[in-house]
Amino acid sequence: MGISKLTIRDVPIDNQTVLLRADYNVPLLPSGEISDDFRIRSSLPTINYLLDHGCKIVIISHLGRPEGRDPKLSLEPIADRLAKLLKKDIRFVNETFGDKVYQAIKKAPAKSVVVLENLRYSPLEEKNDENFAKEIAKSSGAKYFVQDGFGVVHRAHASTDAITHYLPSVAGLLLEKEYDSLTKVIENPERPLLAVFGGAKVSDKIAVIEKFIDIADKIVIGGAMANTFMAYWGYNMGASKIEPDQKEILDKIYEKAKQKAGDAYKSFITLPVDFCVSKTISESSTYRTVAYNSFQDDDIALDLGSKSIDKIVKIVEESNTILWNGTLGYAELPQFAKASIELAEAMTKNGKTSIVGGGDTADFALKWDKNGGSSFTHISTGGGAGIELLSGIELPGIKSLLDAKKNLSYTNKQ
Repeated sequence: MGISKLTIRDVPIDNQTVLLRADYNVPLLPSGEISDDFRIRSSLPTINYLLDHGCKIVIISHLGRPEGRDPKLSLEPIADRLAKLLKKDIRFVNETFGDKVYQAIKKAPAKSVVVLENLRYSPLEEKNDENFAKEIAKSSGAKYFVQDGFGVVHRAHASTDAITHYLPSVAGLLLEKEYDSLTKVIENPERPLLAVFGGAKVSDKIAVIEKFIDIADKIVIGGAMANTFMAYWGYNMGASKIEPDQKEILDKIYEKAKQKAGDAYKSFITLPVDFCVSKTISESSTYRTVAYNSFQDDDIALDLGSKSIDKIVKIVEESNTILWNGTLGYAELPQFAKASIELAEAMTKNGKTSIVGGGDTADFALKWDKNGGSSFTHISTGGGAGIELLSGIELPGIKSLLDAKKNLSYTNKQ
């Protein structure tokens, strides 16, 4: 169906000043350098569209979780990287509102880009403070607010919710792409549809697992999450990470699976049959492969074994649409990344629709993919936002945008 909100293509945006909320919360190296600029690169289509239409662009974002003005989390290096990607000079202002911001934007010529300082230098951002949002809108001199930070639209913050009370607010091209790509998996997938869930916590993904029991043709569970599922069935998982107090949740998940798949519910939710285990977790850790029922008490499950990998690859080969959220092992260490690598390779063969959830899964897929992410149909820039969208939860940062079915009448509270 597509996003039901107005986008930058739907409003008279030519030659206007635009306030753009991007998600530049990129991973950083210990040195402070940008580890991966995927989120910055993902914002380029929207920025270039606005520049092509003569807009002056004012970009706001957050980076990390600073306590006050932490120079290590300034957006100035982000602005520098954006300038290199755009091959264009960019003005950086080390404030988010006020006269300094207003004057810098006013003096900037048409078709220029101004990046403001980290929104989270102020605690008012996460408090969804109306006055904070109003001051940003006023200082920007913008005629429109463009929401393009998909990774933050599940939060009701000043730059996702309150800001929309002061400027006509529309979706950017990245937000539209994210919404359309992810909701298509739910509404109109090319079947068979496979959902692969990994990562650590069942509790983080209850709603999306339940949702996919309804719509998927098969579900695969891996990662540390699989340990909790295996323990639920009474297997000794040694010293592996297991999430406590999940029996009631897993009872509910399996009851729903029984309603969907009948006696085949255990194969509908596919669990590992063997694991790569170690006694330690470090770069020098060695491992051995053990069956699901052969753990020693000090064994730590850190990846899937070869039989489990072969089983998953076969399921992928039989599927036409694959959604993947959560690595299948402790993939930060190369010796425990094999299952995730084999899954990525299988997903990107034979023209399958391959959707990768954000967060750690996206980071892994981007590091693995020699084509910068283009081997997959879509890699999401949003972890929590993607999970909530797929779960059917209404996202505040999308809900607050102007509806496509309404005309652009808008009462400005300034």
